[in-house]
Amino acid sequence: MPSLIIPAPTPEVAEAAITSSPFWPAIVPAEIRADQRIDNTVTPPRLKAALIEAIATTNGSLSGWRTTHQVLNGYATLADVPAEEIDEQSILVHRYRRAVGCLAKALLLERLRDFDSTGKGDKKAEAVTDPIDDHRRDHLHALADITGRSRCTVELI
Repeated sequence: MPSLIIPAPTPEVAEAAITSSPFWPAIVPAEIRADQRIDNTVTPPRLKAALIEAIATTNGSLSGWRTTHQVLNGYATLADVPAEEIDEQSILVHRYRRAVGCLAKALLLERLRDFDSTGKGDKKAEAVTDPIDDHRRDHLHALADITGRSRCTVELI
């Protein structure tokens, strides 16, 4: 007789905030989990690794913009750069967290492809390709919004 085994939910683990340079806000893994719908099947070490890479990539992409605002204009943190506030927080901070979260989710989804190489796994890999592209696009949109660049790239052929 077949049996159905339902695994118990993985309990939430307190995950420490990840900091980079003092200019950028700390990234709280629990907030990224909630924003990006990353459940506890993604272990804290896997999420931390994805977040560290996403932070490094995002900070690198914004390094010139940061230099302009921190060194030339004298702002100590991203939150200090003049911008509209939503929910009592700078929109730039919201967008930075979105950029990091979207890229981390894309990195995690890319790793799902490695998990199962059977026919069923191939179908699942195809199914997550669009969401990966969507998360990477959202990451780039957040970067463009922070820097004030247009989201549209037009190339003359």
